[in-house]
Amino acid sequence: MRRWILPEYIEDVLPPEADRIERLRRELLDLFRVHGYEQVMPPLLEYVESLLTGTGHDLDLKTFKLVDQISGRMLGVRADITPQVARIDAHLLNRSGIARLCYTGSVLHALPSGTAQTREPLQIGAELYGHGGVESDIEIQSLMISALHRAGIEHARVDLGHVGVFEALMRHHGVEEERESDLFQVLQTKDVPALRELVAGLDAGLARALLLLPRLYGGVEVLSEARRHLPGLPEIATALDQLEAISAALSQAGQGIDCFDLAELRGYHYHSAVVFAAYARGRPNAIALGGRYDEVGKAFGRARPATGFTMDLRALAALTPERSAAPRVLAPYAPADATLREAIARLRGTGTVVIVDLPGHESTREALGCTRELVQRDGHWLQIDLERNETAGK
Repeated sequence: MRRWILPEYIEDVLPPEADRIERLRRELLDLFRVHGYEQVMPPLLEYVESLLTGTGHDLDLKTFKLVDQISGRMLGVRADITPQVARIDAHLLNRSGIARLCYTGSVLHALPSGTAQTREPLQIGAELYGHGGVESDIEIQSLMISALHRAGIEHARVDLGHVGVFEALMRHHGVEEERESDLFQVLQTKDVPALRELVAGLDAGLARALLLLPRLYGGVEVLSEARRHLPGLPEIATALDQLEAISAALSQAGQGIDCFDLAELRGYHYHSAVVFAAYARGRPNAIALGGRYDEVGKAFGRARPATGFTMDLRALAALTPERSAAPRVLAPYAPADATLREAIARLRGTGTVVIVDLPGHESTREALGCTRELVQRDGHWLQIDLERNETAGK
């Protein structure tokens, strides 16, 4: 076996892609910053009981675990940064008012989340703590849509759901935990024949409501249909009111929701209310995920309303339109020439890539990716466009 072969679904990121990812990372963090989101950097490893508190079974299965050689306790390699940020808000910042936090970093999954997906996503996201109203859901979703636009994805489809609808049906009818888990699974896959089998023997009203959920998928008319045909439980009415308010606010801002999906239960054991996902054309997997998760703060011993979203920078960067390459300038090796050093420093200060042609080796401008060259004319160092053979700048 070749020793340099990487594990399955783990891969290197080479220069062109790494450059695209890094530029996008900086742009999105700058976008978050001007909206008031402060960056935090949680550790890659934590004790498992801290890392998985309040996150549910799904994240537990994704988490690599190992024994700490110092303490003998079980450690986990983070599979999601969001719970770590919730811990930071609850125990380290300990603010009483609203906290807006953002983050970026690698996470590791024991198993890939989908076909051809990496086990080492590069996660970036934003979280808003301390506000339980629909206004914070609107802010977070608007920020996510702005981030997608900043990445050059103008026509993402945004799906909006609410786990409170399913939860209200389960609680009101006292469905046992095992049956609830089975219903959750078939609703996630929208397996209607399996759902019909599962609802057999349940209360007739509950069965009708559960069979209706997979059909409550589409435009804003879905909300009206849900009001007409779902049970008149206060929790369901509140959930539909919240979805309607979010849709109206984002439409006013020119960021309308494309689709409502009342059978969307992604992260059901983690999220507590609104959930949402964004999809790009031709891509089966979501490019951004988010929702409200008030219960996680409670699990950390400090109940805090919370809502946020996360994206995989690597997947997102693969969808961004190609940008024209910035010029790379080749400079001669002349360390004693003060004017040349000044010219190089001035160009690098503007963000221009300047590569010094080191002596003692054969190199071509093409191999170095240079489209310009610094040459001295009349005592001045000028950039020469190598394709046009003309001055491009000083």
